Amino acid sequence: MDPWHTGDTIAAISTPLGAGGIGIVRLSGPDAPAIARRLFRPRRPRHAWQSHRLTLGHIVDARGAVIDEVLLAFMQAPHTYTRQDVVEIQCHSGIAVLRRILGEVLAAGARPAGPGEFTLRAFLSGRLDLTQAEAVAELIAARTEAGLRVAADHLAGGLGRRVQQCRATLLELLAFMEAMLDFGEEAPEVYSLDVTHELLAQKSLVAAWVDSYREGRLLREGLLVVIAGRPNVGKSSLLNRLLATERAIVTDIPGTTRDLIEETLDVGGVPVRLTDTAGLREARDPVEEIGVARTRERLARADLVLYLLDGSQPFDEADRAALAELAHRPALAVVNKADLPQTLRDDEIRTAAPLPVLRLSALTGQGVEELKGAILNLVLEGGLSAGRQLITQERHAHHLRNCLACLERADKLVPRRRREDAPWELAAFEMREAVRELGQITGEEVGEEVLDRIFSRFCIGK
Repeated sequence: MDPWHTGDTIAAISTPLGAGGIGIVRLSGPDAPAIARRLFRPRRPRHAWQSHRLTLGHIVDARGAVIDEVLLAFMQAPHTYTRQDVVEIQCHSGIAVLRRILGEVLAAGARPAGPGEFTLRAFLSGRLDLTQAEAVAELIAARTEAGLRVAADHLAGGLGRRVQQCRATLLELLAFMEAMLDFGEEAPEVYSLDVTHELLAQKSLVAAWVDSYREGRLLREGLLVVIAGRPNVGKSSLLNRLLATERAIVTDIPGTTRDLIEETLDVGGVPVRLTDTAGLREARDPVEEIGVARTRERLARADLVLYLLDGSQPFDEADRAALAELAHRPALAVVNKADLPQTLRDDEIRTAAPLPVLRLSALTGQGVEELKGAILNLVLEGGLSAGRQLITQERHAHHLRNCLACLERADKLVPRRRREDAPWELAAFEMREAVRELGQITGEEVGEEVLDRIFSRFCIGK
């Protein structure tokens, strides 16, 4: 039984809806060529329907009326994304024309594709492993060059190959353990020290992958940085300076910002989601009260807080209390208005909270580049690792953590001296579980429910 109905012919719009130059309707399945022949009228019939060639023509409806002039690409199995027959209709982009063409395709016998169903078929056909399939969505969502490079490596199979190599090594260790369990003294003599050495090497590798997830998560999801402080200390000015655009309204009137303003900035390859917030003070009206409440909610979720102070003003008790709340969180005390005579001292700030202190001027730009560097130093200890295999998916990190725990337990069970008695049955059980956890990552040992959950997060048409 085929739970995913891969024998159906599916169709979907594979480009974002909206005004643009090109829109694509994609079909995959055994009836894709027949459906295309019913709807497509090639300009030069003699040259049409050659695989992997673009053909100019018109898409018509059931009555023969022309809907749009298009380029049609017919790609014959198995040399396609899904390893099925695939047709792509490249038409003019626009909601009406794309929906009209899709409607005709569905009326001709295709069914609507589910989220990620094209990529699911690529995985089920063996064209992609599961890490590569997940990388498709990761590549689409990449917001920086660094994120794009990592996603492209995953899509090319870099992560999958490394995990499979590790899994193959663990399978060899498992084979030795099971030989010791089944044959005991008759098994080929292998020093337990060699097994221990290999176990330690694989533990170190998996531990490094687990450790890389913090960096990989920030690269994929972005770093939530909240700019907080009392009214009129320059929060909106700092946001505008960092973005190099007038995104937020700046006036001398305290409390101008009433709601959250969020934009994304590339800082050293890390997508930083900057949030400008309402000033922290006793609200003077219901609207400001809502703004302050939203500020506190966003502060609770922040990966890093930039607490802004006015260096030209004396230290305020409200600042002292706010800094004390941030004492045990990732935060920077940012002293603004360095272009003015300074009244606020660093030691006053550090007495309130042991935070790094940085001075800048949002007006002139002085110290802004140093602020970007300080953000990376605090969160990533200097920036992104070069050439390191990064784990970017929580699902992968979860299975790697489980695998590492199994390897650690197995390592404790393996004897350190030759011919020492050992509970090989328990060690083999832990090794089998470690192998299974790695198989969950690449897809060798993954269930229907997990696949449904993974691909449900994809866009329709991908």
